[in-house]
Amino acid sequence: MAEVIHGHGPQTTSHGTAGRPAAEAQPAPGGKPAMRRQFISFAFYKLMADFRRLPQEEQRSMLGDLVSLIGRNDTSKMLLLTYSCVGTRPDVDFMLWKISYEVDHLQELSAAMNRLPIGGYLLSPYSYLAQSKRSTYVDKIDPSHDDVRTNLVPGRRKYNFVYPFVKTRDWYLLSKPTRQGIMDEHIAVGTKYASVKLNTTYSFGLDDQEFVVAFETDKPDDFLDLVQELRETEGSRFTLRDTPIFTCVQTPMADIVKQLANV
Repeated sequence: MAEVIHGHGPQTTSHGTAGRPAAEAQPAPGGKPAMRRQFISFAFYKLMADFRRLPQEEQRSMLGDLVSLIGRNDTSKMLLLTYSCVGTRPDVDFMLWKISYEVDHLQELSAAMNRLPIGGYLLSPYSYLAQSKRSTYVDKIDPSHDDVRTNLVPGRRKYNFVYPFVKTRDWYLLSKPTRQGIMDEHIAVGTKYASVKLNTTYSFGLDDQEFVVAFETDKPDDFLDLVQELRETEGSRFTLRDTPIFTCVQTPMADIVKQLANV
């Protein structure tokens, strides 16, 4: 499931032009320039129930500080997208999708949130760290896909389905031609659903999972059908874990806080 491939170019967010830090070319084997990898963070938050028992003015002030902090994000350093999970999962309220070439920039925002008064009322039940990386499975169908796959520029679509993904160890013991054949079937299924854009990010050695996948679409029914069809492919037998799954709706932070409290 984690490596269905679709090719898409740069996109814009619903909040305006997506910030995209400039990639620095680095030497690669053979002397060809290589795209610099991005660090990807999917951070999920839950507002504690105690917050809603505070006086309304305190709630309004603290939530306003959070909106202001998110709004001050420097898009030359980090792309930041905000998603609501209100009503789609009971254990999270919103998700911040952070993309940067430096881990420091991801940490700076988290630290700034911790320093806000509302920081004492925000839980982070899930947080995933990954990197962008070129996939070798699509070389024969799209040998020049480096920029698209190594530099994520998401945000054009309303819905985002996010989950960590782990394959069985048996998968990695298969020969490369065998794995390529299995992935060819996977890719063929994925190309039938052009409305669904996949962002595959890699976590080997960085976090507990091997991949974090983020499927963007305006048509949730297409995504449901895609996942159901992929269950019937040979590759599905090598899936060890692909939960929890988060249904996220791209929403400005100012609107998310209105879903969280009466402000």
